[in-house]
Amino acid sequence: MSFTSLGLSASLLKTLANENYSAPYPIQKEAIPAILKKKDFLGIAKTGSGKTASYVLPILNNIKSNETLKNRHIKVLVLVPTRELASQVELVFRTFASALPDKVKTMAIFGGVSINPQMMAMNGVSILVATPGRLIELTESNAVHLSDIDTLVLDEADKMLNLGFKEEMQRIFSLLPKKRQNLLFSATLSDDVENIKQVLLNNPTIVKIESKESDEELIDQIAYAVEESRKGPLLRYLIKKDNLQQVLVFVSSAFKADQVAIKLARNGIHAVSIHGKKSMNSRSESLRRFKTAKIRVLVTTDLLARGIDIEFLPYVINYELPRSPKDYVHRIGRTGRAESPGEAISFVTPDDEHHFNIIQKKMKKEVNLIDSSSFDLQGY
Repeated sequence: MSFTSLGLSASLLKTLANENYSAPYPIQKEAIPAILKKKDFLGIAKTGSGKTASYVLPILNNIKSNETLKNRHIKVLVLVPTRELASQVELVFRTFASALPDKVKTMAIFGGVSINPQMMAMNGVSILVATPGRLIELTESNAVHLSDIDTLVLDEADKMLNLGFKEEMQRIFSLLPKKRQNLLFSATLSDDVENIKQVLLNNPTIVKIESKESDEELIDQIAYAVEESRKGPLLRYLIKKDNLQQVLVFVSSAFKADQVAIKLARNGIHAVSIHGKKSMNSRSESLRRFKTAKIRVLVTTDLLARGIDIEFLPYVINYELPRSPKDYVHRIGRTGRAESPGEAISFVTPDDEHHFNIIQKKMKKEVNLIDSSSFDLQGY
């Protein structure tokens, strides 16, 4: 099946082609036609399954861009649990909205930054991606009004309800019109999601995409035992020796991300860093260039472990291991997608060995550990 059979407009199909989306993921095949028909929808699918585009595309297809809105009255509200996901989702909306014949203004709002610029920028916004706390602050200041919401999306509903947002969510729901389209997306169908489904959804289409064992088998996992001082040379050695392209490298801090990217660039490997300390515009542009293979290596923190929507990413490297096995799975899950194989490489120092054993135990999978001490890294 191709995107052309799902009922999307020619302008959106052209952008899909330009962004190298070749075929829809299973969740997209089910969600897009249902949302185009304005049906309520509950989608259960693992992280990295293409959930974001599955609602962004039909929402943009349905939105009446020439409709006159009251000042600061938005039409589409997407609620997300974190500022990082808000930025990522808004970027996907903005990428595809740019292809529409008429202008549709999108915006992401979240806490941790000054509220005043967000208040000033709210004029003319049709699609708002928001974290609950900042949204409530803006509604209390009359900077945004929710009474004309046509479509409500809860992205990562399981995490939002588990992270203590329940009271804030109820306050937001009380401000919404009763008649609207509701779309819920979640990695799991927890009791919390089940309960909110009863409250929010009206005769919904419910789709659960089971994680197939073959999805995990598409990821070729390998690890290198390496001394801390040799990690930088080993990274550059692997990238150059095997001519790796479109490589996502995970580190544990913004400082380390900048440091690794600078060293790669100094050694003739086109690399940039992306993390929470960089501006949203900088992050968005770096991600766009990486997705279109204009950047060879992107070095990042766990900012991108969830929600990044790249149809085919061949290489993920854990330069530093994440704290939890769950984060390890999310990291390597950026590759081996869309029925395309991918490689996940981890660097394991002597201090990491115990933690890496725990990760393998939790995954119920043994990863081949190669001793890199004999590698000649001179000149790398």
